Amino acid sequence: MMDLTVIWAAIIAIAVAAYVLMDGFDLGIGILFPKFRVGRERDTAMNAIAPVWDGNETWLVMGGGGLLAAFPLAYSIVLPALYAPLIAMLLALVFRGVAFEFRWRDPNHRRFWDFAFFAGSLVATFAQGITLGALLQGIEVHDRAYSGGWWDWLSGFSLLTGVSLVIGYALLGAGWLIWKTEGPLQADARRFARPLVPALVVAIAAVSLSTPFLEMQYWQRWFVWPGLIVAVPMPLLIAFVAFMLWRSIGRAPDSHPFLWTLGLFALSMAGLAISIWPWVIPGRVSIWDAAAPHSSQVFMLIGAGVLIPVILAYTAWAYWVFRGKVGDDGYHAHGDH
Repeated sequence: MMDLTVIWAAIIAIAVAAYVLMDGFDLGIGILFPKFRVGRERDTAMNAIAPVWDGNETWLVMGGGGLLAAFPLAYSIVLPALYAPLIAMLLALVFRGVAFEFRWRDPNHRRFWDFAFFAGSLVATFAQGITLGALLQGIEVHDRAYSGGWWDWLSGFSLLTGVSLVIGYALLGAGWLIWKTEGPLQADARRFARPLVPALVVAIAAVSLSTPFLEMQYWQRWFVWPGLIVAVPMPLLIAFVAFMLWRSIGRAPDSHPFLWTLGLFALSMAGLAISIWPWVIPGRVSIWDAAAPHSSQVFMLIGAGVLIPVILAYTAWAYWVFRGKVGDDGYHAHGDH
């Protein structure tokens, strides 16, 4: 019988990965938003994500709620350590969501709401990247509680991961617009994607080369046998996917730039999983140390068994209904400018 703790670790990891991949492209469009022409181009960019953006954030709730329920010790340690970036992320997501709706309802202040949409997307993404970097670099734990300071999350490495995620989400956003739009907006998205590809490769390389020096377990996982089996081909795989992504930007089919960018994210997340498994707080607390009682895990798994298929069903339905290119009759009608 499979360990329920492992099952719950997989559920939370999948939820977080789904959030990054699905909410990443609409946050990326927000990051690129000031580059789009005021008027129809910005409206079309918004309509490209309007039907799905709020549903994408369901996975963030699933991941955070699952962490609290299945690994309460980890939740009680991680939150005090990362209060600042997590609160910044949540406030930015709220601010961004309000701006998303109000730019259509309050056209007299659309310039302000456009800036709010951009700022909320940028801050939320940067905060997510900082949170990842702070978790990777280690959290001080003493007697099953956080023992570090308020500013421990802030470091050169966490800033690097923050900038890297901004670049990655921006590329995802450009890829989505190449797929879902036509005409001048699609041409702009292709133009934005070109420099973002090498920028993301450099960012992935910088984070990957820095990570093994943070914790001895990372070094052993990648540079001591049998870790070398993965460490050697991984750069080659990233180089191949990046090359295919670069080639796909200027040619059909339009879906390929987005899908190849997802490939880069998938490889990066696979590397992250290899680095930290089986720790929920690297080097301090394992998934088994942090797990809820077995009876609680069974009870929650029954609920998850009902909830997750529902989420998958309505997510798939939304993407299916709003498949194809975005036209002038998009989710929101073009307003006056």
